[in-house]
Amino acid sequence: MPHDLQPDGKVHGVIFACRRDDGRWLMIRRSQHVAILPLKVCFPGGGVSANETKEAAVIREAREELGITITNLKPVWHHEFFDRPMILTGYFATMIPGVINPDPLEIAEVLWLSKPEALAHSDGLPTNASFLESLDGF
Repeated sequence: MPHDLQPDGKVHGVIFACRRDDGRWLMIRRSQHVAILPLKVCFPGGGVSANETKEAAVIREAREELGITITNLKPVWHHEFFDRPMILTGYFATMIPGVINPDPLEIAEVLWLSKPEALAHSDGLPTNASFLESLDGF
């Protein structure tokens, strides 16, 4: 599904990071059915709809893609792509304990990765590294 353009003429996206007590980060392998970057490993998230705040979008995406509720959102990262009109905002979030129920059309696999594992993952997106760096201290 194409993402809505925002008033600045760009697509805005959101991603989020939740950390377990053992220090591992919630990441996903994108489904083969998604149009952009299928089967890549990244943090969960998606596009911001027209007339939607980034915070509302990240909460909605967590519910839609993983069936989870997240709270305590803290914006920690911003990335503007220079090869396409897109801006990503990354949030640190707290996941309310419960069952993760991934949407198979969006997510092929749920992963809990340490920072070194995430950085070394052969299917990881290049933006994972700078987002992970912004999460130091959380």
